[in-house]
Amino acid sequence: MTAFIGRRAFITLLGGAAVWPVAARAQQTIRRIGMLQPGAADDVEFQTRVRAFLGGLQQSGWTIGQNVQIDSRWATTNDEIRRHAAELAALAPDAILTAGSPTLAALQQATRTVPIVFVNVIDPVGSGFVESLARPGGNTTGFLLFEYSLSGKWLELLKQIAPSTTRAAVFRDTNNPAGNAQFGAIQSVAPSLGIEVSPINLRDASEIERAVAAFARSANAGLVVTASPLLGGIHRSLIIELAARAKLPAVYYGRQFVVAGGLISYGPDFVDQYRRAASYIDRILKGEKPADLPVQAPTKYELIINLKTAKALGLEVPPTLLARADEVIE
Repeated sequence: MTAFIGRRAFITLLGGAAVWPVAARAQQTIRRIGMLQPGAADDVEFQTRVRAFLGGLQQSGWTIGQNVQIDSRWATTNDEIRRHAAELAALAPDAILTAGSPTLAALQQATRTVPIVFVNVIDPVGSGFVESLARPGGNTTGFLLFEYSLSGKWLELLKQIAPSTTRAAVFRDTNNPAGNAQFGAIQSVAPSLGIEVSPINLRDASEIERAVAAFARSANAGLVVTASPLLGGIHRSLIIELAARAKLPAVYYGRQFVVAGGLISYGPDFVDQYRRAASYIDRILKGEKPADLPVQAPTKYELIINLKTAKALGLEVPPTLLARADEVIE
């Protein structure tokens, strides 16, 4: 399920009912699943995650074109997220899969009746998406990205892999309800590590470039990239490039950054979350209600290190850190 497929083939696979033969649709009822993803359709990382979701559906007996149809939307701006959320809600699918707080918020504004299953949302209770983790209520349930306390571990990792670090800039998405809370968790551990932290607010590419260039002039500096759909999607390549250009050690929240050339990451297995989400969609299609399905926490976390990037930065990765790594990229 991990092989890359071309952009056109992938979009066709996730297209609407028009691509499926009328005869095949007439044989049995076709259930309809909406999907709203905060990224580009040809993003390799998102393709891998969605393939895991489709694989999970197939294991539960759902085959595209035979008994299920996927209506997919891809969004890279807040305006696109809101527009596509409204489009999917208007289609009245049997269930919708989405990722991240901004897309979930837009979908909940668009519909309070269509069942929604989310992945990669940090604080669904505090954000008002569900009533509680055990009893979500309403039309929404899904899978936590992580607890806020995990954010502090990123700063700890930065100190471990670059011990001379005394200042860290923290990328945060102020449009994401979890952005400030992640920064707060990082601030709380900063004094014990002897690191002064300051935020870089995510707005646009030019502002990010200016902020990193200014911060790079400081000695013993490093970066922490917090969890955000926009950071992980639109600005991922830019941030990796800026960190390399400024020779700044950087810690990221997800594997996709390190595979693309980032230094180190620690976070949940995103592919596993999509695979698990398929089981909730299956249960909803078979009659269960989101209100009765508890929000689940991640079961798999992964530490990824890029040794090539470490060497380019002049860093020697501690053996203890290497021994803990789930994957080492050489």
